[in-house]
Order: sequence, then C-alpha cells, then structure tokens
Amino acid sequence: MDRVIYTSLTAMRGSMARQTAIANNLANAQTPGFRADMAEAQALWLHGSGHDARALSSEEVLAADMRAGTVTATGRDLDVAMQGDALLVVQAPNGDEAYTRRGDLQLAPSGLLTTGDGHPVLGTQGPLTVPPADAIRIDADGRLFIVPPGGDPENPVEVDRLRLAAPAGSDIVKGLDNLFRVRGGGILPDDPEARLTTRSLEGSNVSATAALVDMIEASRMWDSQLKLIGDARDMDAATANLMQLPR
Repeated sequence: MDRVIYTSLTAMRGSMARQTAIANNLANAQTPGFRADMAEAQALWLHGSGHDARALSSEEVLAADMRAGTVTATGRDLDVAMQGDALLVVQAPNGDEAYTRRGDLQLAPSGLLTTGDGHPVLGTQGPLTVPPADAIRIDADGRLFIVPPGGDPENPVEVDRLRLAAPAGSDIVKGLDNLFRVRGGGILPDDPEARLTTRSLEGSNVSATAALVDMIEASRMWDSQLKLIGDARDMDAATANLMQLPR
C-alpha cells in the first residue's frame, strides 16, 4: 500500500503547486501587463538497480503565458502599452537588468521614473530621471519629452528614451517578482523598431473565469487523492486483520 500512498502524496503536492500558481494568477487579474503563470506536471523517475519501474509526479511553474492582454485607452500621459512582443527594460531590486510588460509608469518625488510596482525604468543613460516640468509626454518611439517650467508647450525638450528589448530568439523566464530575465544570465538586445501605444495600458492576460474553473478542478483532484490515501489505509488495516491468527 505504500506505493499507492506515495503516489497520491506526490499528486497532492502537484495540486498544491498548481493551486499556488492559479491563486497568483487570480491575484494579478487586474495587474497591468501581467503574464499568467503556467504550471505543468513532469515525471520524475526513481533510478537505481533494476528497472525504472516507478515515477513520481512533479508539478511546478515552468513558463508564462505570453499572449497579449487587452489594450485600453486611459488618456494618462505616462501610460504606455508595448506593441508586439517588446519588453520594457527596468532595474531589478538587486540592480540587474530585467524586463516587464507593465506600462503604468509613475514619477517619484525625486523625479525617478518607475513602473507601477516601483521598479526604475531604464533609459539610454541608465535609470531615467525627469527634471521638473509643466508637462510630460512619451511618443510611440519611447522618447520622453517635457515642457520646462514656463517653457513653450509647442517646443518640448527631449529628456531620454525608454529602452525596449526584443525577446525573440532568447530564453526568458519570469521570476517571483513578475519580472522577466534571461535564463542563466545575460541581457536582451535593444529593439530599435519597437513601438508603444501611448496613453494606453495593456491589461492582464488572466481570464478570471478560467482561473476559477482551474482552481475548482485542482481542489477536486486534491480531494480525490486524499480519499485514495484513506482507502489505502483501510485496505492496509483489513489486510492486517486478515493475517492475524485466530484466538
């Protein structure tokens, strides 16, 4: 019966990992530019002397769903949506270069331009800092313009350009901070042809309805495996009673 119990145990662990991924997707259903986590099951064979006759299951987040979300016009000057598969280059908490699709840009009191979750946006000269201005706008090429205090609105000044990277041909992976990085290290090449849809935001690509259905399915799978463990325990107890000598 131990084989049944351990098989069910690994299936329950897989259900827990799947539920964690689904819960994270549901929590970010309204996060701009969010890419849904994709959990997949893998067979882990137990190697040893003799034949490989037993395999455990392992389910974990292996990739992200890179389908585009819905782009909605907001009318806000600092909202941008990346076109195609372009990624916005930002600075991760450890100082490394990372990438995101989140385009709800914010201006910190220091003038530092950040994403909505606080990651500094990188320009051609490093973290992009905006001087005091009466107006700010970003064009489709990623160039950031300002109107200096008391300046002419018809002659804005270019401050810097947002860096946009091309992930095509590179193996990228999404971290727990929802930022993308090149697997194994390295950086993506800049994409001079990348374009932005200005004053608009790309929404999350998570379908809340589909995620709820997946959550129910994972919960039922957990319950079925738990029942299987209970059945194995009952069969083990019945076998032990059968082997007892009569008094």
